[in-house]
Amino acid sequence: MSPASRLVDRMIVGYQHRLSPRKGFTCAHLVAHGGRSCSAEVRDVVRRRGVLRGTVPTVLRFAACYRAAAMLAQTDVRGVCCCGGIPIPFRF
Repeated sequence: MSPASRLVDRMIVGYQHRLSPRKGFTCAHLVAHGGRSCSAEVRDVVRRRGVLRGTVPTVLRFAACYRAAAMLAQTDVRGVCCCGGIPIPFRF
């Protein structure tokens, strides 16, 4: 892995261990479709392709997560959003 990829990988791991458990909700894509969270998926993409070549798949994943959040906002599911327009406060 390149130094940039290692840096991004460490940032994602930091997010997964420190911020994600405290925010009080989970990835909308994971809730709507199952599989892996966006952070796990993006981490894998960065490790396989690098930062620059992983940009397009990362953007596509976040767009899919946004659509999943919009779909879930139409239902009674609460406490789910990573990049949609559902205002949920962080828990610290």
